[in-house]
Amino acid sequence: MTSPSQTDVLVIGEALIDIVTAAEGSEEHVGGSPANVALGLGRLGVDVALLTRIGNDERGARIAARLGDSGVQVLPESVFPAATSTATARIGADGSATYAFDIDWSLPESAAPAAQVVHTGSIAAFLEPGATSVLAILRASDAEEITFDPNIRPALVGERPTALARFEEIAAECTVVKMSDEDAAWLFPNTPVDEVAQRVLALGPRMVAVTLGGDGALLATAEHVVRIPPVRVDVVDTIGAGDTFMASLIRSLVETGSRDLDEAAIASIGRAAAAAAAVTVSRAGADLPWARELAARD
Repeated sequence: MTSPSQTDVLVIGEALIDIVTAAEGSEEHVGGSPANVALGLGRLGVDVALLTRIGNDERGARIAARLGDSGVQVLPESVFPAATSTATARIGADGSATYAFDIDWSLPESAAPAAQVVHTGSIAAFLEPGATSVLAILRASDAEEITFDPNIRPALVGERPTALARFEEIAAECTVVKMSDEDAAWLFPNTPVDEVAQRVLALGPRMVAVTLGGDGALLATAEHVVRIPPVRVDVVDTIGAGDTFMASLIRSLVETGSRDLDEAAIASIGRAAAAAAAVTVSRAGADLPWARELAARD
C-alpha cells in the first residue's frame, strides 16, 4: 500500500515528439516508450507519476496535456528550459523510412518521489548522461517492485557489448523485466527465448516476460514458465503494443506483486496484458486502452 506522500507507480524515462515527414507534409505525435507506459497506466486507473525531461515550450506543453488528460502526473521537475526532444522519421517515395534523433536526456537524481512500483526503460536506460542517473535512482529505491523494458533502439544504445552491460546492470536491480523477442534477439543473438528468459532471471529478477508478436508471450519465474496464446484480432498497426503490455503488467504488480506467484496467477497476468495489447493493435497509433474498454470485453 502507498502512503499519502507516494504514488502507486513512478515511471522514469523519455517523453518526446515523433515527427513523421513525407512528401505530403509532416505530422507530429506525442511519443516515447516510458511516456506511453505512463499513459497506459493512467488510462487503467493507476495512480502514476512520470519523471521525464521536456522543454518549457509548446511541444512540452502538448506532451504534458496529453498525459494529463489520461490521468498522469507529469512531475514539475521534468520541465527544463531546453527544447523538447524529437525523433524524426522521413518517409521516402518507396515507403522506406530514415530516422534522425534530437534527444537531450538528463535529469536530477534527487527528483524521484517514493512509489510502490518504479518503472524505466528504452532510451532513458542507455543514453547518457541521464542513464547513469536512472541507474542511481533504481539502486537507491526502496520500491516493492522495480520493472524494466529495454525496448532497444539500436541507433541510440551504442555497441551491443556496452548496451548489454548496461541492460544487465539495470536488470540486476529489478524484480520484473519485460522484453520483446526483437530485444532478446539483439541482446542475446542466436539464443532461444526460453534460454534468454532464464539468463535474465539469473541476474536477479523474480519474473521475466518476453512478448512474441503474433505468437503471444512467455512469462517465466524460477518455478514456472507460462506460454500465453495470442489474442486474435484484426491488426491495424503494432505501435504501442509493447508499452500496453508493460502497462498492464505493472497494473497487475500493483495488485499482486511478483513474489511467490503460482502458475495460474502468472497466466492471469499474461492474459490480461495480451488482451490489453490486442486493443491497441486493433486501432491506429499508440492509442492505449482505457479500463472501461477492457471491462467491456470481459
